[in-house]
Amino acid sequence: MLPDRWEKALKELDFAFQPIVGITTGKTVAVEALLRNTKEAGFLSIFNCFDEAFADGVLYQFDLRLRQKALEKFDTLQIDNIQLFYNLDNRLLYMPDYKIGNTQKILEKLNLSKKKTLCFEMSERGTLKDPNSITNMVNMYKQEGYDIAIDDFGTGISGLKLLYYSEPNFIKIDRFFIQNIERDSKKRHFCSSIIKMAHTMGIRVIAEGVETPVEYYTCKDIGADFIQGYLIQKPKTEVSKIKIAYKEVIELYQEDKRKNKQNKIDKDKIEFIEPLREDSTLYMLFSYFQKHQGNTFVPIIDKFNHLVGVVEEKDIKKISYSQYGLALVQNTSFSSKLGSFMKKFVAAELSWGIDKILELYNINESQVNNGIFITQNGKYFGFIDVHNLLLLSYKRNIEIAKDQNPLTRLPGNRKIEQFINDTLNDTQENVYHFVYFDFNDFKPFNDTYGFRQGDRAILMFADILQKLPKDIFIGHIGGDDFFVGFTNETYEAVYSIVNEIQIDFARSAKSLYSKEDLDNGSIMAKDRFGILRNFDFLSVSAGIIEIKSDITNSFDDILSSLKKSSKFSCSPVGISIID
Repeated sequence: MLPDRWEKALKELDFAFQPIVGITTGKTVAVEALLRNTKEAGFLSIFNCFDEAFADGVLYQFDLRLRQKALEKFDTLQIDNIQLFYNLDNRLLYMPDYKIGNTQKILEKLNLSKKKTLCFEMSERGTLKDPNSITNMVNMYKQEGYDIAIDDFGTGISGLKLLYYSEPNFIKIDRFFIQNIERDSKKRHFCSSIIKMAHTMGIRVIAEGVETPVEYYTCKDIGADFIQGYLIQKPKTEVSKIKIAYKEVIELYQEDKRKNKQNKIDKDKIEFIEPLREDSTLYMLFSYFQKHQGNTFVPIIDKFNHLVGVVEEKDIKKISYSQYGLALVQNTSFSSKLGSFMKKFVAAELSWGIDKILELYNINESQVNNGIFITQNGKYFGFIDVHNLLLLSYKRNIEIAKDQNPLTRLPGNRKIEQFINDTLNDTQENVYHFVYFDFNDFKPFNDTYGFRQGDRAILMFADILQKLPKDIFIGHIGGDDFFVGFTNETYEAVYSIVNEIQIDFARSAKSLYSKEDLDNGSIMAKDRFGILRNFDFLSVSAGIIEIKSDITNSFDDILSSLKKSSKFSCSPVGISIID
């Protein structure tokens, strides 16, 4: 029993549940338990509640009682195959009565399966005083079958350390980075980098605090797997208000006109290999390989269809082919050792697309003997063998080559046209800026120094553009013409970036000239009429088109007029199309 103060507090405290849903399916895959009524229980805040429990030395027992309360409420939820995300105070480690196994007792008492029912959320609060202790705690929870998520990722200074020590199943990107992400290129670049790193480690990403359709679209575009926030539903103390699926997300996904079909996985390359349940006996495993003699391995799933491991045939051959193998595995005292044969696996979400899956394969090549498993919303979907991975890689390389400029390897005209067309159909949701770059006096430079040096100038400019954040679209129209597309930036920000590009190129291009020409400050070459005259060093003109509404006039006429005007200015020239 806890002291009276804490028993009274427990009677007042309650939990609200907030759904976590698939970003492309809208299906509820989990709910997060969020503590409520802390003021009614006599605390200033949730943090204050746990601080006082820690100070009173009752944190572990108090937290166990809260877990039971959350799980009892979770048990009344009429949705199958979902997880409960429960926030774990890492200071439990420093409680003298802390030990593993009590959560399992609660689950058994409530007749809930421990496997994949619970996901413990960890934050940087109170962590990393003793990294070894945290690692041990995480490993023990994982061995017990619980998932681990890092909460509020990116808000602290030691998040990467926590990521390193915990090797989580999920990362939750904090609301700070999601709020107005469509307008902030730094946030998009940060989140995109985090998601890419997480996916290469086999970690799934939840975007927290998504409140608007444009935040949803941005999170989807940069690769988040799940979302949580007011766009879907506010936390509810009434569990009956939690839905199996949310049509708001389904409709947003279906209405999205920016879906990239080229990077999708061909489903005919995914083979469904019949799995075994993790509670199967060795006799069932033995019989499986007798029935499926062409299979060299079997996927192992839990009751929720989550992939938990793989068993390879070669590891049980000694038993399978022994004289008494069948009798041995029929022995009930030996039949519970399936887990000892399970190995780790490499899996990717179906929604990640070919590029990320191929990258995952390349990073984990030493661990991938046969291929990569595919999941959908964390559930087993199928398997892509190495042969089909190579076919996908070959096909993808051909697609990329068609869309690339052969010199700079930047997206070519087809991709640029696709970006422009998608943009012109999306001006009700976002503000766009198109920037067209064109070299000044490039022909005289080419005639004087040769095409090879001209290509160096083009590559030099391409390298400058490629230093821009990854969420900014960069394209090479051809020759000395380039295109850059910005989404939800202010005109002032775009102007500043473009002007800096002009200055950087003009400064860098001087390295391409001879000392004699540098001393003269110009080059002597024939103009288009064959007349010999002086030309300035290479520079680049830039025209900016700001689009805030549908274009009713001819876009080509607008572009042509802008290009002509930009040739007479050493700074960017802009035009705005508004309602």
